[in-house]
Amino acid sequence: MQVLYLHGFASSPQSSKATFLARKFAERGVRTIVPDLNEPDFSTLTVTRMLRQVQNVTASTDGQLVVVGSSLGGFVAVQAALQHPDRISRLVLLAPALDFDGNRLSQLGDRGLGAWKSSNSLPVFHFGYGRMMPVHYELYADALRYNALDAGLTQPVQVFQGRFDTAVDPITVERWAAARPNVELHMLDDDHQLLKSLEGIWVEMERFLLVERES
Repeated sequence: MQVLYLHGFASSPQSSKATFLARKFAERGVRTIVPDLNEPDFSTLTVTRMLRQVQNVTASTDGQLVVVGSSLGGFVAVQAALQHPDRISRLVLLAPALDFDGNRLSQLGDRGLGAWKSSNSLPVFHFGYGRMMPVHYELYADALRYNALDAGLTQPVQVFQGRFDTAVDPITVERWAAARPNVELHMLDDDHQLLKSLEGIWVEMERFLLVERES
């Protein structure tokens, strides 16, 4: 088994969650692949481009992949699982942006959707780079092609969602999980980052991905 970790919007492979989980998996002898979804340029980010990066991983590896997706990475993970059901065996979603759309993105900047379209530039704070950076309108236009809320996944899915999340709606995540018998939901007293809950998340993730498969 190999793990593919997809980081969130305006984040990076060096994020706290990516680093923590890669270390934990390494201790169990499991390889973690963490592509930089900002490449080649954050401003031209789209869901389609991120899915091509997932395709590159599936093409260059053998065997089953477990995909762990954080926030927007969770949205992309759902799309990837739909596209590669023969390669992606399980999903773990961390505060997944299941209702990701351009309207939510437009709230990240100081201008509306119309201004974003006319200027083709929405300034957002990039936590990985530590500064404001622009993202093009194509991120919104491209995202309209994808839908996670109605996705009919067949793989086992584990979800961790903070009750105090202000970036992802906890109620939406709860409803999405409740409608799917293959989804195991853990609601946590935490915010969007889930940093206070990482040790507990690992305990459940290890059981879901490693212990159950070994037994």
